Amino acid sequence: MTFDAEHLRTLAAVVDEGSFDAAARSLHVTPSAVSQRIKALEQQVGGVVVQRTRPCLPTAAGEVLVRLAGQVDVLARDALAELGAVAGEQPGGRRRLAVAVNADSLSTWFPAALAGLPDDVLVDLRREDQDLSAQLLRDGTVAAAVTAERRAVQGCRVRPLGAMRYVALAAPRVRDRWFADRDAAPASLAETFGRVPAVAFNRADGLQHAFVHQVAGARVPLPLHFAPEQGAFVALLRAGLGWGMVPEQAATAERAAGALVDVAPGRWLDVPLFWQHWALRTPMLDDLTDRVLRAARVLHRG
Repeated sequence: MTFDAEHLRTLAAVVDEGSFDAAARSLHVTPSAVSQRIKALEQQVGGVVVQRTRPCLPTAAGEVLVRLAGQVDVLARDALAELGAVAGEQPGGRRRLAVAVNADSLSTWFPAALAGLPDDVLVDLRREDQDLSAQLLRDGTVAAAVTAERRAVQGCRVRPLGAMRYVALAAPRVRDRWFADRDAAPASLAETFGRVPAVAFNRADGLQHAFVHQVAGARVPLPLHFAPEQGAFVALLRAGLGWGMVPEQAATAERAAGALVDVAPGRWLDVPLFWQHWALRTPMLDDLTDRVLRAARVLHRG
């Protein structure tokens, strides 16, 4: 079975843009043409490939085809670049690569991986929690991801990066009020964490709960503030609204200045990270993988 490249590209546009009309605008065709291409794909595979919802979402079969569409595009663009090099020509069109990265990696070590990126490569960074980014690989939204998923997503390769280390920090007055007894028994710690507010990045952020479970040996319901931006997150901690898990790399200046202090000295939470990418060997993906692995050397090793 072979697939029409335009049909695959149209399906990817529908999923990426969220609707048939938006896909039509991005492809510069009519909505009727988009509909006909999707129907042709569905007739070919014998089933629905996209849910007609708002936004449009791929079915299981659609996820496979969206991923294929992205892989075909990456291969084609890399081939054109190589052909230009063979012919002695300057690179022509830009090559775009979508990558999912969690917010804490974006704000610390990951940008170093993009330093000196070739001028003809454009990255489309999608901020996603490390526990959820693997889904973007499954549905073909991104070609690579920094993820907490150690098992390779179907059609992908996986490489360990190391662990992002988090420390539990708060303003000194919060530490002094709630965590004065630093040698408290686990049961007492669990009770304390259950009373003092914590700050989380968003509702998918499970770091605070994981840390409390690790140090107190119990799963404790936590009162939570939500601050889905790194600067605001740290600002709320400095303002004394509660405690929160901060990447060790991002906390150096705040700890040195005494603006934030450890609420559980000598304890931390390590979150293993992995680099997953489509199982393709192309110069662009290989180069990005090498860059990410080098930049990740600052992470903690088991």
